[in-house]
Amino acid sequence: MFFGGSRLFRTLHMKRTKATTSRAVKKKPKKEESSSSGEETELERTSSPERESTSPGYKNVDQFIGYMQDQRLASAADVHDFAFRKNRVRLLSAENDVKESCKGGVVFWMSRDARVQDNWAFLYAQRTALKLELPLSVVFCLVPKFLNATLRHYKFMLGGLQEVEQECRKLNIAFHLLLGPAVERLPEFVAAQDMGAVVCDFAPLRLPRQWVTDVTKALPKNVPLLQVDAHNVVPVWVTSEKQEYAARTIRNKINSKLPEFLTEFPPLIKHPHGKASKVKDVNWAAAQQQLTCDMSVDEVEWAKPGYKAACRQLYEFCTHRLRDFNEKRNNPLADAVSGLSPWLHFGQISAQRCILEVKRYAGKYKASVEGYCEETIVRRELSDNFCYYNENYDSLKGLSDWAYQSLEAHRKDKRSPCYTLDELEQSRTYDDLWNSAQLQLVNEGKMHGFLRMYWAKKILEWTETPEQALEYSILLNDKYSLDGRDPNGYVGCMWSVGGIHDNAWKERAIFGKIRYMNYQGCKRKFDVNAFVMRYGGKAYKKDDN
Repeated sequence: MFFGGSRLFRTLHMKRTKATTSRAVKKKPKKEESSSSGEETELERTSSPERESTSPGYKNVDQFIGYMQDQRLASAADVHDFAFRKNRVRLLSAENDVKESCKGGVVFWMSRDARVQDNWAFLYAQRTALKLELPLSVVFCLVPKFLNATLRHYKFMLGGLQEVEQECRKLNIAFHLLLGPAVERLPEFVAAQDMGAVVCDFAPLRLPRQWVTDVTKALPKNVPLLQVDAHNVVPVWVTSEKQEYAARTIRNKINSKLPEFLTEFPPLIKHPHGKASKVKDVNWAAAQQQLTCDMSVDEVEWAKPGYKAACRQLYEFCTHRLRDFNEKRNNPLADAVSGLSPWLHFGQISAQRCILEVKRYAGKYKASVEGYCEETIVRRELSDNFCYYNENYDSLKGLSDWAYQSLEAHRKDKRSPCYTLDELEQSRTYDDLWNSAQLQLVNEGKMHGFLRMYWAKKILEWTETPEQALEYSILLNDKYSLDGRDPNGYVGCMWSVGGIHDNAWKERAIFGKIRYMNYQGCKRKFDVNAFVMRYGGKAYKKDDN
């Protein structure tokens, strides 16, 4: 059910008769709710050619962070005065009204998007609380084990959440870390705190979607649950009502909606209702001790968690690497990519914020800006579309018919050599480039995008079945990469092994009509020897193992 015509919606968007004297900032004249009326949009105001071609004047990352806050304040005094796009939100529960007598107020169930500013779900929760003059809280439910996540991933996530807690405290918003499954802890918390409404963010993967379904059933019947897609520029349910075949079929559906959705964010402000100072600080050390995940893969040095570290990465990309993005982004030796995927995956920075800041350089680096927007909007949101509408997003059952039939026709083709998972994980193949890429993944928690394609396709060539190839590529990516367990990762593996979002190519052994990549092709793209020397991969004969 799409949220828009319910009684709760009318309640939250009606004009209040009681004057609000405790607002944290001076109100601007009230804006009308957003519509597709053809009037000038926020995008047209903030992304005009004149503004895009003018490089901002910040000279360090602190000025950069301040500059972004200035942009929010220029957009609106707060989210109450902002023309919030109603179709970012949908009602999930049968109940659609907030009970007037609730003492706990509104709670934002934070999961995929773990940041304070530039968070449409958090902003909508504050909008609801401001309109009804209620307290605002944030809850994060920490499960001790999640799919193939390791200590590396948990430390990155928890580090970012510590920053969220600190920022929430400054804004008079209570932050609660609940240990255990959301279906058990969240309804219990809502009932104990007398909460009036729950707002959650959106993730397209099976397990998080099941969490939302279970919580919807378990919440007190008189408490509405609303969901906001805070991860995509255009909400996945607005872009399309079906699985899209390829980038070419979704591109115009997204781009045609950008004038409505690619706007500046309003600020999340100090909340004028409630007393968050009464909430105890989270014991983060004790929380980490509760983990039962794989402890053998620890954190990496290059990527520090949290919004501030993400802003530094974005600042350095805009000011140093963006100029080379168009020409050098497929070269693993060139420092030309954003490197933002860990922070985007954990929701510690908004993709929409990244796009807004990159677009300010369109006058200087037009091709690079366009290329970055294609990857960060179209390609990334295509991945969410695939995982949301295809329940078999990590299985050969999710492939197109032509790809499945082609792999099936070559199932019995001889694989020589054929490697075990242990041999792959330990970088002990005959291919020094592949081994170097695997070492980069293990040691740094990342792999260049171009090499990820080559890496996964070689796994198809070296394993007994396509099912095993897909399983191994997903497992290794999820275990070591900081952006593992992400729609982009699943789609990347499905593209490499199963041709998702790709076309049929010349037929060959093992691959069938799936696109093929080889060592010689990599040598034409970049200096393979230099990459191997950097990461130290060696070539092993099969009998050396």
